[in-house]
Amino acid sequence: MSAAPVDKPPKKVTASDVANQAGVSKWTVSRAFTDGASVAPKVRESILAVAKQLGYTPNLLARSLSTRRSNLVALVVDELANPNLLRMLSETTRQLQARGYSAMLLNISQEYSPQAALRLADQFQVDGIMFLGTTLKSELVHLAQNIKHIPLVVLMRNTGQAGIPFVSTDGFAAGVEIAELFLDQGHQRIAYMAGPMSERTELRRQEGFRHGLHSRGVAPCAVLETAHYSRQEGMQALLRYLESTPRSERMEAVFCENDILAIGAMDALVLANAAGKIAIVGFDDIELAASPSYALTTYRQPVDHLVAEGIRRMFPDEKTPQDSVLAPGALVLRASHRRQS
Repeated sequence: MSAAPVDKPPKKVTASDVANQAGVSKWTVSRAFTDGASVAPKVRESILAVAKQLGYTPNLLARSLSTRRSNLVALVVDELANPNLLRMLSETTRQLQARGYSAMLLNISQEYSPQAALRLADQFQVDGIMFLGTTLKSELVHLAQNIKHIPLVVLMRNTGQAGIPFVSTDGFAAGVEIAELFLDQGHQRIAYMAGPMSERTELRRQEGFRHGLHSRGVAPCAVLETAHYSRQEGMQALLRYLESTPRSERMEAVFCENDILAIGAMDALVLANAAGKIAIVGFDDIELAASPSYALTTYRQPVDHLVAEGIRRMFPDEKTPQDSVLAPGALVLRASHRRQS
């Protein structure tokens, strides 16, 4: 009894197949799929019709070898558990795709160094790098700018590094506004919860917050430090503070460096049977902040505007400003900035 024949996988349609059926050269097919290339309109229409009939799509990797452009942008991150980063990634990839670019995500960690990330980015010949992380290692800057000459833009954080444009919310002004909000509520013992230490980038939220307090004769009563932007870190930081501080000396309000830390702090108050006893403000306005369970007062960043400005500076034209961007955000008032009596 003979074995049943094995179906062969369908043959991939090539540019040569399209060229043969359309009666043109393979290079004319390539030009028909290249924006701005010189091809007669009727010829282009004929080639596109044949390509659609055959199910042909151009090989972008092969094209990048001839054009020396991959249309790939590397997005470098190092705090992927931060919910606000997921929103930024969604908006960044959306805007890149609308401009004809694809994104390559590089997650820097203890196991995956900046050198390894740049090696992979270089192998794929990325056209640019957008840094959305916390710690901008000097090795990454050196490899990107001095060795590989890849355009590098820092998104959502400031950097004092000459020659590296950044696009960020004005954290200093935000910090001042949040300090004034607490003081106007009558709070006097006011603290700050900081995220992980950074290298070569800064948010300036804490500096603005201190300035706003000092301008009205108040000094921060405490600075709580966390190792990562996570709910658990925010919760544990405030629990440690509550355990080590007498009730009569505890803070009345705390500005958390981002929303997920603030939500962790609010969870800590619930665990300590002290819900609402400390006023809390976050930063970013993530989706969970609006939940009735938290009603978190926070500071919203203009993410879509910042991403657009970052992409413009990565691929500038003669009309693109060369300076960095500090954009205003907006205070979102809910309920958490008011302390229960």
